Amino acid sequence: MTAFRFIEVEKASYPISMLCRLLGVSASGYHAWRRRPVAPRRRSDNALALWIAHIYRLSRQTYGAPRIHAELRADGTRVGKKRVARLMRELGLEGAYRRKYRRTTTADPDHGPAPDLVRRDFHATRPDQLWVADITYVRTWQGWLYVAVVVDAYSRRVVGWSMRDDLHAELVVDALELAVWRRHPAAGLVHHSDRGSQYTSWAIGRTLRDSGILQSMGSRGDAYDNAQAESFMSTLKTELIDRRSWPTRDDARRAIFDYIEGWYG
Repeated sequence: MTAFRFIEVEKASYPISMLCRLLGVSASGYHAWRRRPVAPRRRSDNALALWIAHIYRLSRQTYGAPRIHAELRADGTRVGKKRVARLMRELGLEGAYRRKYRRTTTADPDHGPAPDLVRRDFHATRPDQLWVADITYVRTWQGWLYVAVVVDAYSRRVVGWSMRDDLHAELVVDALELAVWRRHPAAGLVHHSDRGSQYTSWAIGRTLRDSGILQSMGSRGDAYDNAQAESFMSTLKTELIDRRSWPTRDDARRAIFDYIEGWYG
């Protein structure tokens, strides 16, 4: 994309004079370019590029061509996926993508796992029927920050979360207690997780029993045993954690809080 087209797209967010200075072009050259006759196809591309850039900014610079295409179609704009991808390349816009990570799951040999009450069926017919839980980690310059979440399988919203500098059982207990305090679930709710030592601990077991919640754990070595909770964690990493470096744990905490409570929720 030419410098002038970039200015045309971004002028709603930044002063034209500043954009011209940063791109090394003159403001008079930009205005002369605007006065030139524009072919109908290019005029249409310019208008569509403005919408694409707007959607991209609203997505916090995370949406790729497939998701932006879906947003355009949902808004009544008929456009092909290849055209959206082409314009995004011209605009220099790239969606977030998923990477592979090591897992934090470590079994506790002193505590046996709970039975698998879910068996890969994460379908829920009402809120607070099934909660899924997982842990992930964030690398900061100060060291690791660990994040635990509880996700409602029906709404897919995060109903409980916590962050700590260590992997002690309190990490998952705090997330569960926040979910219980917020939702006040009826007895019989199922809490499903992997077989990590935090979830087989006495502390989480007591909290679940005291709240009338049934404990469930996936099978060892099954990649799909906790797929819904892992899906949220993957999205969190893709759309937030891996998009920048984190000098301090507090920086990461504030950003994750904003993502869960503001953007995702």
